[in-house]
Amino acid sequence: NGLDALPRIARLRPGLPVIVISAQNTIMTAIQAAEAEAFDYLPKPFDLPDLMKRSSKALEQKRRAPKQAAPPREADDELPLVGRTPAMQALYRLVARVMNSDLAVLITGESGTGKSLISRAIHDFSDRRTLPFVVAQASDLAGVDGPATLLAKARGGSVVFDEVADFDDDTQARVVRMLDILGDNAPRIMATSQGDLAALMDQGKFRQDLYYRLGGVSLTVPALRDRVDDIPLLAEHFLARGERDLGTLRRLSREALELVRAYSWPGNVRQLENALRRLLVTASEAEIARSEVEQVLGKMPVAEPRIGVGFGDGEKLSASVARHLKRYFDLHGGQLPPPGVYHRILRELELPLIEIALDATAGNQAKCADLL
Repeated sequence: NGLDALPRIARLRPGLPVIVISAQNTIMTAIQAAEAEAFDYLPKPFDLPDLMKRSSKALEQKRRAPKQAAPPREADDELPLVGRTPAMQALYRLVARVMNSDLAVLITGESGTGKSLISRAIHDFSDRRTLPFVVAQASDLAGVDGPATLLAKARGGSVVFDEVADFDDDTQARVVRMLDILGDNAPRIMATSQGDLAALMDQGKFRQDLYYRLGGVSLTVPALRDRVDDIPLLAEHFLARGERDLGTLRRLSREALELVRAYSWPGNVRQLENALRRLLVTASEAEIARSEVEQVLGKMPVAEPRIGVGFGDGEKLSASVARHLKRYFDLHGGQLPPPGVYHRILRELELPLIEIALDATAGNQAKCADLL
């Protein structure tokens, strides 16, 4: 494929900017393109004006000296970062851009969205991949020697402060002092948080100096309800993993998959994975029935099925669209999305509308056209 050709292109035409366009729009594609020093990466389908703008920018770029980086890591089929929706594509691109920088990274998102997986991916595909990856809790910073011990353990690798919003005032102060004494062999600093640190800072519950030290780059992992179209892909991924781990072959019936897509998943990807692992064990046939999904979901607390994708009680369509658009803009980390947002959004809305209308009219294209 095109990624395999990048090293040869670099040898034959050093300094030539290359834009990778791929239908394999996963985080691995974005990372491998970045590791091979591609100028940019575009997932299919793409907007032609967007491609032309990026091409013009690439042609204007001066020849760059090649970087000395660690050998590229082989693709890992077990990497549990799955998703092809625009929200996840935007996240993949940001991960690929920041993985080899020294900036601190703040990763926010609800419980179960995969914040720890993002931090691990940033480390595992960076130049620090051969160095330690240390997840630090508040208890790891306790005592006089806590911060020094943590730095010694990291040895220039990566340190992730897990759920930093839960750190008390004393622990926050220890982190600030630790960050102030980082030397030449300093580790990459990352932090994860379910809480809104900016809001906590405004309330006086989180130190302003720590907030700005941790927020060099901010990444937001979208909730599963904001990327519903990834649910079938995630379900397939988890069922395939179950087949490898347990030797149990299972697939969701069409009706079962519809129910899984319509569920609210307040526990996000982790809750989806747990539900499918239960179904791998409890399902009586190779094809998982809707009734079996209902039984498993009925035993899960706090989750409530929702009627319609992206709608809460009494929520209008315009409010739902506004919420998703805000999330899309937020995922670009303060930068503007690529040009062509209007047509890209219309295309995202048009396809499911046509598919649902065709399904409702049993595939009758004439009736579907009248309906639309």
